[in-house]
Amino acid sequence: MNESLEDIAIRMVAEGKGILAADESTGTIKKRFDSIGATSTEDLRRDYREMLFSAEEAMRNHVSGVILFDETLRQKAKNGTPLVDLITAAGAVPGIKVDSGAQPLPFSPGETITEGLDGLRGRLQEYHALGARFAKWRAVISIGDGRPSWNCVHANAHALARYAALCQENGIVPIVEPEVLMDGPDAVHDIDSCYDVTAWTLQTVFHELSIANVKLEGIVLKPNMVVPGQKSATKASVEEVAEKTIRALKATVPPAVPGIAFLSGGQSDEEATAHLSAMNAMFDLPWKLTFSYGRALQAAALKAWGGKAENMKAGQAAFAHRARMNGLAATGGWKADLERQAA
Repeated sequence: MNESLEDIAIRMVAEGKGILAADESTGTIKKRFDSIGATSTEDLRRDYREMLFSAEEAMRNHVSGVILFDETLRQKAKNGTPLVDLITAAGAVPGIKVDSGAQPLPFSPGETITEGLDGLRGRLQEYHALGARFAKWRAVISIGDGRPSWNCVHANAHALARYAALCQENGIVPIVEPEVLMDGPDAVHDIDSCYDVTAWTLQTVFHELSIANVKLEGIVLKPNMVVPGQKSATKASVEEVAEKTIRALKATVPPAVPGIAFLSGGQSDEEATAHLSAMNAMFDLPWKLTFSYGRALQAAALKAWGGKAENMKAGQAAFAHRARMNGLAATGGWKADLERQAA
């Protein structure tokens, strides 16, 4: 039986679970492996991802979906089982990154447009046949001197809407990911400018989704949290981040959207968890609020594993801990002392 888009989207934002972003490109995973002194070979990349997807406690209890890179969607575990089957056996939904990355936007210095629409319909059909039931496309918006421009916000929102419509046409739930980056210059990138740009971007994205006839019940939104830039002199409390993020979402995101899965976007593991938990604890919301973290779920597991087969259990334990902490945050039940007890 084919699940409807709405059913898949609801599974992706299941209570107390979130999405593992394991869609690092070959270049990005090489940087991660370099940090632990491991060589990024196809076999070692497979071993690492197999370690995560076969971590039963984490996957079954706290992971609702996994975003894959093209290579991983096609790979088999050491025993010959397709990695997609490991994910579905744990009750999670396999997904696929489909954009081809951000490229310089002509006549908009310092800004990018995400590419990958050419041939996307055919790729989505193939990915559906390989078992993917959701997709991801990331648009990048930067704050800076005169940025973002309307050209950048509009071009990226329009591309996200075209991608989302193609996904839905092919039975795939689109994750719509407009990310306002944290790394703007300190003078202009405080939490209020992040709020303004995030709200403007989201408003534009939902306008474009409406024009493209995208069914909001069959998407998952993956936005940034409203945080000060990394170089900003003024820091924000957990409560302020939660309050401003929810205010931006309530002003722009229709209640028809089943769920919002935040990216961590440069926050530390614990910051991303604390902010998510505060939002769920402090507010009564029309959508499920959960996580779609890459580095913030994987960093501790990668370090514990270190590229060595004998450290697989240690890597899985570190992954299970971060997944459990974020699962608690997705219901507003995370507390900082739980981190210290585990440590």
